[in-house]
Amino acid sequence: MPRQYNAGERSRRRPMDTPSKPLNLRQRMAALRNVPPFLRDIWRTSPVLAVASVALRLVRAVLPVATLYVGKLIIDEVTHLLHLGGAPADLSSWLGNGAFHHLWMLLALEFALAVSSDLLGRVVSACDSLLSDLYTNEASVKLMEHAASLDLEDFEDADLQDRLDRARRALAGRSMLLSQLLGQAQDVVTIVSFAVGLLIYAPWLIVLLLVAVVPAFVGEMHFNAQSYAVNFQWTPERRELDYLRMVGASAQTAKEVKSFGLNRFLIDRFAQLSQSIYRANRRVALRRASWGGLFTTVGTIGYYAAYAIIAFRTVRGDFTIGDLTFLAGSFRRLRNLLESLLTGFSQVASQALYLDDLFSFLRIRPEILSPQQPRPFPHPIRQGLTFENVGFRYPDAERWAVRHLDFTLRAGEVLALVGENGAGKTTLVKLLSRLYDPDEGRILLDGHPLAEYDLAELRANIGVIFQDYVRYYFTASDNIAVGRIEQRDDDVRISEAARRSIADAVIARLPKGYEQMLGKLFKEGVDLSGGEWQKIAIARAYMRDAQMLVLDEPTAALDARSEFEVFQRFKELSQGRSAVIISHRFSTVRMADRIIVMQRGQISEIGSHKELLAAGGHYAELFELQAAGYR
Repeated sequence: MPRQYNAGERSRRRPMDTPSKPLNLRQRMAALRNVPPFLRDIWRTSPVLAVASVALRLVRAVLPVATLYVGKLIIDEVTHLLHLGGAPADLSSWLGNGAFHHLWMLLALEFALAVSSDLLGRVVSACDSLLSDLYTNEASVKLMEHAASLDLEDFEDADLQDRLDRARRALAGRSMLLSQLLGQAQDVVTIVSFAVGLLIYAPWLIVLLLVAVVPAFVGEMHFNAQSYAVNFQWTPERRELDYLRMVGASAQTAKEVKSFGLNRFLIDRFAQLSQSIYRANRRVALRRASWGGLFTTVGTIGYYAAYAIIAFRTVRGDFTIGDLTFLAGSFRRLRNLLESLLTGFSQVASQALYLDDLFSFLRIRPEILSPQQPRPFPHPIRQGLTFENVGFRYPDAERWAVRHLDFTLRAGEVLALVGENGAGKTTLVKLLSRLYDPDEGRILLDGHPLAEYDLAELRANIGVIFQDYVRYYFTASDNIAVGRIEQRDDDVRISEAARRSIADAVIARLPKGYEQMLGKLFKEGVDLSGGEWQKIAIARAYMRDAQMLVLDEPTAALDARSEFEVFQRFKELSQGRSAVIISHRFSTVRMADRIIVMQRGQISEIGSHKELLAAGGHYAELFELQAAGYR
């Protein structure tokens, strides 16, 4: 059945939630649903590293409390020794005095705890770094694989491009989220340990502790959400910045940019956009700094209030000097840890919003799919391709790109498409290769709908070279091999494809032949002329060895002699294969068995070159106009 759009389907191609203003608390907390799948992905990346990181952090979590408590015991022991009097005259007598044996044991224990904490910290950092790298690599592959599964239509949708850009940024910036989450788990264990000590000595300190940390937490939550909203809203502009940065400093654009004097325009446009984004971020940063300073002051007041009460009770005799040190240190560490934990929690909630960008992109599903039980692809194609009243309209477009297309591309026939720009020729090719599905009518291959065949097998049997072919900065060999990349190591097949497209002569002139890196992006790369690149691109179609060849403006960059040679060879080599040629050059078109003339998305004429000239219609008019230029 042809695909039909409806409002619900179209809406999936746009971000589901566009935060035009900062999100409320419920929306921010809802984003935490992305943390469990993130952790599952981390676990699948490397269970061994994940377990090692968690286990080592649990051990390290109790070391600060143990170190602080040993410090309390040291102070109490020193105070006790001072009360006994009889201090040793020098270090040697101190070392030999049995009364100081306990103190030495405590000092050695604190030293061991400090060294252990440092060593564990380094091992944990190494585990986190390795795990983060592995996750980033695997998630990047997953993102690329998912993007590859989406429809061409998705990549032509600006909203989807914004979402993809946010997904890439989310992936690049979330690799440290793992360390943050595990660090928070470690902090929770440390906080519980410190809190137990405070509850034993002075439970009332917990109230002052909450006064010291809660305001800062609320503030961080608010400003993290504001920062995310700004980043979300400015995604299109950030993509434009990336584009301007590329156009302003790229080998592909340098000639035209210099010739037209576009440097200043591009620089000014970049500066204007970047300044606008900077001002939006500055407003959030200034508000965060001012309110953050106020919240920090409130926290400091709470800490020193607690410190004053502990000092008073120590003077009164309720606590020892060691207790004073332990409680003051515990309160300070607890305050810092709780503040870090709550702030970190708000940051996790904020990063979970960015994870939502990644996961929401991964939830997008393609519409053009292979059937569960595909029909065997015909080898060879016997009847050909038939368009039955085919129509297609791009999403949100008012005008039909093509409509009422009725024709058959017979097996073994060479068919040419001609018409002005925008007549629908390339759209027809995209429908033929099922890059799109029609909105009206159907396309049949040997009498069966295209949608009944396996998508990969269908495209494997159609060799398409579009006019905007890609110039891959690979070796010459790989540039041809992309036509059938699984045959990349088949040197004979690659050289034969180059011979068929006359690219072998181009490659013969390269310093390293087939192993020559093409393009100027990488070291020792050699750039080619437009015509030379085009011969390389045509070789990809021959590399494919498909039953059907589709060439969209295949000789636009070739000179007249090269064009004649290419098509003479094409005519010889396409025997027994179907072929579709799109061209504005009638010297090329006249070689086709039949010609389809398109106007405003519809077929106006169809026939051979002689038949169309005899009919005296639009084709004859275009032919005469072009021929007049050579007289």
